[in-house]
Formats: sequence, structure tokens, C-alpha cells
Amino acid sequence: MKGLALIPAAMLLALSGAVPGAVAQTAGADSNAARDFASGAEVRGQVSAMLAEMKPDQGFMWRPLVRDGKTVAAIEIWKKPGRPAVHPADAEYAIVLEGAGTLVSGGTMADAEARRADLVEGSRIENGKSRTLGPGDVILIPAGVPHWFGITGERLVLLGIKLPKAD
Repeated sequence: MKGLALIPAAMLLALSGAVPGAVAQTAGADSNAARDFASGAEVRGQVSAMLAEMKPDQGFMWRPLVRDGKTVAAIEIWKKPGRPAVHPADAEYAIVLEGAGTLVSGGTMADAEARRADLVEGSRIENGKSRTLGPGDVILIPAGVPHWFGITGERLVLLGIKLPKAD
């Protein structure tokens, strides 16, 4: 687990814009293919492409950048808040790339309903902790912890890293 703590720092460094003169690219058409690297230019290009693709009333878009089996790093763009969620078997690191918002996590989820094996949603989080989010913030949401993202302004763009529990 100690090595996982380096993931957010390494990703933040890679996204800091330290790729001079790079041409923006998007991930290949097969976004489920295993990839082990995405340049800062690719990340920025992917965000731009996703923003261009989002419909005016679309509140959320998710697209993987790199993956190793069930471990995946993906761009998440939130334009509207979703429902509170719990991922029973996946921890999640996230780095705020742009925009602003609020994270409510912990506490108890009311009206919990399993949508899929990897997703439980509810109507609200009771007694959770609220944090204001902005660019550069790093978040860890342990597996099984209720969480919800609110949006301040136009959008909240995250680099989310899903980490399945070890067997």
C-alpha cells in the first residue's frame, strides 16, 4: 500500500504542464485497451475532447486513460452533481485538474440501492464530512465509503484512480 501513496504525486507532476511543445492527443479509439502511460499533453487533449463531446444537459463523463486489469486511471468531468455513491470493492484516489466543487464523504448513505456489484447509490449522505475542492487537491476515498461531488461553477475535472481491494 505504501507504493500507492506515490500515485497521486506522480500523476500531479505529470499533469503540471511540464511537457513543453507537446501536441495534444486523445486516447485511442479502444479506450478499454491496456495502456501504461498517458502524457500530460494527452491528458489535456482528452479533457478538451471530452468537453467538446458532452451534450449541454449531460452532467458526467468518464473516460479511461491508463489501466492494468481492474486498476484504472480515468478523466472524470462533472457538470452536475450525481447521486451519492459507494464502491464496495474499490478505493479511489482523485486529483482535481480544474474547476471547483465540494466533496462530502464518510457518514451514512440514506436509501442505499445496489445499481451494480461495484456501485451502490443513495439519496443523501448523513453526517459526512464536507471539503471544498480546487485544482491540485488530492483525495482518497477508501472502498466502502459513501461520497458525493458537488459542482461549483461550470465543472469539476478529476483524474480518478480506481484501486480494487487486494484479494
